Amino acid sequence: MGTALDIKIKRANKVYRCGEVLSGVVVITSKDTVQHQGISLTMEGSVNLQLSAKSVGVFEAFYNSVKYTLRCDMRRSLLAKDLTKTCEFIVHSLSQKGKLMPSPVDFTITPETLQNVKERASLPKFLIRGHLSSTNCVITQPLTGELVVENAEAAVKSIELQLVRVETCGCAEGYARDATEIQNIQIADGDVCRGLPIPIYMVFPRLFTCPTLETTNFKVEFEVNVVVLLHDDHLITENFPLKLCRM
Repeated sequence: MGTALDIKIKRANKVYRCGEVLSGVVVITSKDTVQHQGISLTMEGSVNLQLSAKSVGVFEAFYNSVKYTLRCDMRRSLLAKDLTKTCEFIVHSLSQKGKLMPSPVDFTITPETLQNVKERASLPKFLIRGHLSSTNCVITQPLTGELVVENAEAAVKSIELQLVRVETCGCAEGYARDATEIQNIQIADGDVCRGLPIPIYMVFPRLFTCPTLETTNFKVEFEVNVVVLLHDDHLITENFPLKLCRM
């Protein structure tokens, strides 16, 4: 076994806030005496941007783009290879001040309420009701609510919740908008009982969500889609914008 280098951070979840001290140890494992010319620690923060194919000069969606890394380098002599070890950690934004006001939403989905439907007359009859406890959400708490299929001519195949991150970037020359599905969970499988309340419960994924952000040149927003798939392959989708906050 040769010489091994490792970084151990004291905080198990590797989550820090601005102003907090990141502490731990660098562990060097070797059976023999180790000679080196210095050990250095570097903290790096990076944001990956991709050029938009839609408009020259406009940056579009950064997928899981902000990354914080602690890097340890051991410089050794010419006859021995330098050693490097990296450790990724997470930085949370500061909690927002004030009290978050809940914004419950009741919804009803019928063929008449659907948008962007070309042949509405061909749709089977259905009535779906439900509610979301709040579209103003604390990012560390789940999105909750319930859904009830009151009636449906066609059999239900599946009911899903789709969480979407919408990123908008741009400048005076134009804007690029990109929507990315970051989580999809099934809340019902098969032809559900009519009139039976189905719980809505979605935990926001830590690595793919952040507080809703809006600036002059870019925005990071979130939406949830309630998706009902019928056995005749009709797809019913209802969209709800969300505002995520860290309290």
